Amino acid sequence: MGRKWRSWVLPAAALALLAAGCESTPDARKKPAAAPSTSAARPVARVCAEPAAGPAKAPAGAVTVDPAKVGDLATKTKNSPPNTTFWLRPGRHRLQPDRYAQVIPKKGNRYLGAPGAVLDGRKANQYAFGGRARDVTIRHLTVQRFVAPPDEGVVNHDSADGWVIEHATIQHNSGAGLMAGARQRVRANCLRGNGQYGMNAYKATGRLRDLVVEGNEIVGNNTDDWERRRKGCGCTGGIKFWAVDGADVRGNWVHDNRGTGLWADTNNNDFRIEDNVLETNDGAALIYETSYNAVIRKNTIRRNNWVEGRRYADRGDNFPFATVYVSESGGEPRIRARTDKIEIYRNVLEDNWSGITLWENADRFCNSPANTSSGDCTLLVKDTDRCARPAIATAPLYGDCRWKTQRVDIHGNRFVLDKSVVDCAAKCDRMAVLANYGTYPDWSPYQGERVAEAITRKQHNRWHDNAYLGPWKFVAHDPSRVLDFGQWQSTPYRQDAGSTFRARDGG
Repeated sequence: MGRKWRSWVLPAAALALLAAGCESTPDARKKPAAAPSTSAARPVARVCAEPAAGPAKAPAGAVTVDPAKVGDLATKTKNSPPNTTFWLRPGRHRLQPDRYAQVIPKKGNRYLGAPGAVLDGRKANQYAFGGRARDVTIRHLTVQRFVAPPDEGVVNHDSADGWVIEHATIQHNSGAGLMAGARQRVRANCLRGNGQYGMNAYKATGRLRDLVVEGNEIVGNNTDDWERRRKGCGCTGGIKFWAVDGADVRGNWVHDNRGTGLWADTNNNDFRIEDNVLETNDGAALIYETSYNAVIRKNTIRRNNWVEGRRYADRGDNFPFATVYVSESGGEPRIRARTDKIEIYRNVLEDNWSGITLWENADRFCNSPANTSSGDCTLLVKDTDRCARPAIATAPLYGDCRWKTQRVDIHGNRFVLDKSVVDCAAKCDRMAVLANYGTYPDWSPYQGERVAEAITRKQHNRWHDNAYLGPWKFVAHDPSRVLDFGQWQSTPYRQDAGSTFRARDGG
């Protein structure tokens, strides 16, 4: 893939808008506890510590796989017909030592691990399960120590459709522990300590539709720190989603990942992200970027973004790096989905580095050299070459050639901030809706303050009926406009009607 990025970098003019940062030093910073606090009302998916046991005996008709025979799993898969069930005995199963040795399932195969069954790549094999067979099931199996290249995955390496991965532990692999295909079900797994992603929901050919990610523990991924190795790659996180049309992400515990917890990037649509616990991730809990139509509700989001938010503040960066970051994404009624907006409601955000930021890069649109989604255009324009002058300067292309942060409805949330917990003096306390001053390229029709005016006042982005506890501030239009609650509610912004604000209650 090799085309990913961080897309929230501001141009130099905006970066010059500096303010006082946090007083703490990196050596003095606090680290959140790994376990969820006892104040949480929502149960968490403690899958890694309490994995469900597989069948202790081979099911009727199953082919038994012997861990003492190197390559037995791949060989028996090759020699058996489709729709075969394989039962892996307790013990450490190995593939042949060739780096490309892997299991190539046939349609409808089922792989069941007995208690203690482990498929171990021994840091020699790149992939565990590959091929394009549909409707494969993997249950109760530990898959570990494979060395997939960057952006590639160990389980379902070729993003085949209809796979079910349940009660598995996929851990300590390079690259992504798991890839995704259409109609994939990922339930009650431990995706732990993988080098790049717990799961990379990417499909090189065909549409990736109807994805379910439910009840998983997604912890400690990006151990290889790819953002440092490929500066600005945007290629890390607990889970990364690319061009997924229809996803239900619910009931997961996403914690202690290096970087972002959940990241939907580039032409995703129709997401429901609900009932998750997202906590103590080094970066944002959730990024929804250059994508469309989502419901984000009833999540517990706490103690995220302490590392990345503080890092940028210590550098003097005035951008409101947020825990929930909506970047060039919004509701679009012309794209079919279960909603026609981005609705963020009934979430609890507690002691994170800042809150929700709605952002739009004025220089990022189809055919712009500043579009880090290289080669991609919006879902509204099939022929990217149409987004060029002079046509881009007038309707409909003026609106359709850019990803717009619009129709975002933020309501019924509880925002709690205690700066003594976050260990911060400033820049960790912001809610924001803003854009940069458009400058590039010279033929851009979005130069100047056009996009900043649009995202702030004209694109139906609305906060209302929320509860704020703690010393929150608000940013509108551009990073230099920092407002108190009264200014945020007043003309011309008129945000947070019906909301309550108690500055002292958060701490």
